[in-house]
Amino acid sequence: MAGNAVVSVQHLNKVYQSGTRRVEAIGDLNFDVEAGDFTCIVGPSGAGKTTVFQLLLRFYDPEAGSLSFDGIDLKDLAPEELRRRIGLVAQDPVIFSSTALENIRYGRPGASDAEIRDAARAAHADEFLDRLPQGYETFLGERGVRLSGGQRQRIAIARAILRNPALLLLDEATSALDAESERVVQIALDEIMQDRTTIVIAHRLATVLKCDRILVLDHGRVDAIGTHAELSRQGGLYARLAALQFDRAAE
Repeated sequence: MAGNAVVSVQHLNKVYQSGTRRVEAIGDLNFDVEAGDFTCIVGPSGAGKTTVFQLLLRFYDPEAGSLSFDGIDLKDLAPEELRRRIGLVAQDPVIFSSTALENIRYGRPGASDAEIRDAARAAHADEFLDRLPQGYETFLGERGVRLSGGQRQRIAIARAILRNPALLLLDEATSALDAESERVVQIALDEIMQDRTTIVIAHRLATVLKCDRILVLDHGRVDAIGTHAELSRQGGLYARLAALQFDRAAE
């Protein structure tokens, strides 16, 4: 399936047990993501951003409400079938103690070596993989200890490209990188995101400026939805978060 999933979240509720207390992480959450949209989720720490991703990947099921993928309720999809249609690039990607080739192949286990190399080129990973002692057959070490942060991210992006997902989830994959690594990784991300349904947990203003729509979460609920310009004019939580980013950039 190519990259044009439709996601619908209706009256979603998720509660966690914390000792003897039940803590509401998501409460009556409603939003839709249309095919090919680039949607950003922003909000303060604890707003529910990561929980939304965990529910989309079916690590948990909600207590109430529905979450559908291409018109099918996630509860009617086997987790492995759902996850085959989703690509995830996290802030700290998992790198296995195996070769570069096998680490990328994890995105689609049946892929050929040629397809893996094509995905690596698209992710701008071939430029450093070819320089490793055994090239693509080089063992990357526990958690990819032989790679820099930007190189690990490009391995993760190559996996996602190889999978060709209908939905791409990004947990602000460049936020912990230096400026040069961020530039290369962002080029690779821009290519995989093109014409693909993408949801990003966004921490940086540079990311939200590119979004078709921004979903502002606060305490597990939608505070506002709109573009950067619309939300900045409205004031409120988003405008305060954006102003803090501008102040940091000025410093």
